Amino acid sequence: MTTSNSHREAAPGTADREVAISRLIKAPRELVFKAFTGIEHLSRWWGPDGFTTTTRSFEFHVGGAWDFEMHGPDGTDYQEWITWREIVPPERIALRHGESRDDPNAFDSVLTFELAGDKTRIVMRTVFPTKELRDEAVEKYNAIEGGEQTLGNLASYVGELILSGATSGGAAAREADR
Repeated sequence: MTTSNSHREAAPGTADREVAISRLIKAPRELVFKAFTGIEHLSRWWGPDGFTTTTRSFEFHVGGAWDFEMHGPDGTDYQEWITWREIVPPERIALRHGESRDDPNAFDSVLTFELAGDKTRIVMRTVFPTKELRDEAVEKYNAIEGGEQTLGNLASYVGELILSGATSGGAAAREADR
């Protein structure tokens, strides 16, 4: 599995506001997409190492939202809000992420789930409203490392689903199909 934070293919005028992270996951694209889009899965892997998540509400459809709180390993709680802007199963998700629905500092992310043989490359491109907000996210909140850890947690979780029979019709497969 590999991770990168290259800025290749940045949209014109966004390179200084963008963070791009990718990871190759040893799993079929449909399973990776399901693990990313089902609340019963998200709460088991979302966030950097040591973080946990409490969901207040979750509606996965265009215009729907995920209202949740992340709990840091140091005891700090982070209010989070994601609004789903585009969903193209199992290829692409566009979202807006902030502390609340109307957060003026919210950022936009596009996730692509690319076929890579029998694996999936997930690419997460995030564009912040300003260079300063991007720099703060990278320097103060370790956005690149946290993003890499989050995708690593996704890869580990999907690997556990596969090992427990998620691709062979067992109970884990039924769970992954929710």
